[in-house]
Amino acid sequence: MTDSNKNDEPPSKKKRVSFFKAGGAECLRRSLKDGVNYNESGLVRKRTEVEVQVISHEQEAEKIVEALPTDDISIPEVALFLPEIIKDAVFVGHLVTDLDSVAGAIGAAALHGGVPALASEINSETQFALDYWGVEKPRRIEDILKEKPDSDICLVDHQQTSQMNAAIPADQVVGVIDHHALQSKTIVTDKPIYIDIRPWGSMSSIVAHTFLTHRRRPSKGIAGMLLCAILSDTLNLQGPTTTEWDRLMVAVLAEIASVKDIQLLSSQQFKAKSRELATLSAHALVNGDQKTFSFDASGFTGEIGFAVVETTDDDVILQKAGKLIPEMVACKKEKKLAMLFLAVVNIVELKSCLLICGPTEKALAMQAFGGDLTREDTLMDLGKRVSRKKEYIPVITRVINDGWKRPMNLKRGLSTIGLDQIGHLEVDPNDPYGNILRIGSHLSDDGDDDKHEEEKNILEVIA
Repeated sequence: MTDSNKNDEPPSKKKRVSFFKAGGAECLRRSLKDGVNYNESGLVRKRTEVEVQVISHEQEAEKIVEALPTDDISIPEVALFLPEIIKDAVFVGHLVTDLDSVAGAIGAAALHGGVPALASEINSETQFALDYWGVEKPRRIEDILKEKPDSDICLVDHQQTSQMNAAIPADQVVGVIDHHALQSKTIVTDKPIYIDIRPWGSMSSIVAHTFLTHRRRPSKGIAGMLLCAILSDTLNLQGPTTTEWDRLMVAVLAEIASVKDIQLLSSQQFKAKSRELATLSAHALVNGDQKTFSFDASGFTGEIGFAVVETTDDDVILQKAGKLIPEMVACKKEKKLAMLFLAVVNIVELKSCLLICGPTEKALAMQAFGGDLTREDTLMDLGKRVSRKKEYIPVITRVINDGWKRPMNLKRGLSTIGLDQIGHLEVDPNDPYGNILRIGSHLSDDGDDDKHEEEKNILEVIA
C-alpha cells in the first residue's frame, strides 16, 4: 500500500477551488499574474479597477458565499450599512410632535451620532416618558438652526412637507426614517437621500431594530423612551398597525430597560396622556393631532383634514362636542380645507367615533364608513376602527379614487360663514396651561344655555 495520499484530506473535506468565486477572482488571478497579461502579440494589459476590487474582496466574498445555505430561506450576517450621509445630522420629528417622533429622534441621534430636536412643544405623555427615564428634553429645531444654519436634517416619523417645521430648509434634508405611507406632499429632493420606511406600527421600532442589527446596545434611558413610543403608537400592541417586529422590539427593549411591570408602565403612560386632554381647549383638541391629505381624483379635488384625539375616557372629550364642531368649522375656513374630520379614539376599549362638522363630511363619511349617526348627524360610530393610518385615511382614499363626488343639491352647512365671522385666537391669560381660545366667533356663544344642553345631550346619546 502506497502512502502517496497519506497526508491528503478525505475528498469530502478538500477545499474546492472555484473559478467563479468572488466574481471570478481565481480566474482573474491565474490569467493576469502580477496584474499584467501578455497576449501572443506581446500587448500588455493591466487589471481594470473592477478586477482589482473583485480580487481584493475575494476572501470576504468567499466567506459569505460559503456560509450561505443551499436554499434561499435565510442568509448569514453581512456587513451592515450605516449611512454616512446622516452621521452628525439633526434628527427631528413632525409638527404637533408626539412621543414616537421625539423618542425616535433621540434614539436615531444616539445611533448615528447626531443631535435630536423638537419640531414643536411636547405633550404630557412625552413629558412623562422623559421624566420617567431621566432623558433630557431635546431643543427646538429653530434654536439649533439659528446656531448652525447649515446643519443636515434627517426627518423622523414623517416625510410630508405639510408636517415639517417651517424653519427646516428642504434642500438640507439628507434622510427620512418613517413608517407612514407616501401620500400627498411627500418631500422632493434634488439629490439622493437616505430613506428607511417600513410598514411597522412605530418609527421607534425601526430605530430599535437598527440598534440591534448593528449589535449596538441602546442606553437604558433611550431603550425606555423607544419602548414607551412603541406602546403609544401601537396602543399597547393592540392597534391594527402592530406587527411582529413591534412586539419583538417591545420585549427586547423592556429587557434592556429593566422594566419589571410592562402593564403598569403602559397604564401610567396612558393616564399621563389623557390627563392633558381634560385641560385642552377646543382649538387645541381640533389642531393637536391634525394631518392634511391632498386629493386630485375624477370626482373630487381638494384637501381634507383629519384630526385624532386618543384618550382613555372618551366622555371627557365628547363633553366638549358642542364647542368642538364650531371650532372644526372655523379651522376648516382658516386652513381652506374642503373637509375636516375629528376621530375620538378610546385606547382602552379600542373603539372610536367621528365628529362631523358639515353635510359634505357626512356624505363622504357615510360612503366610507357607514356608521350609525346620532346627535343631529354630527356624531358617527366607527366601531373598532382606531387607526388613522390604516383604517381611516385608506378607506377615504379608496372611496374618493373610486369616483366619489359631492352630492348635488347638498344642503350647505355652517362653513358658509365668512372668515370675518369666525373670530380670532387668543391665549387665555387665566389658564395655567396657556390654552388658546377662539374669541368673538359667530359660530358659538358660551353664554347660551342651549349650547350646554346640547353638550349634555351628546353624552346621553353616546352612553
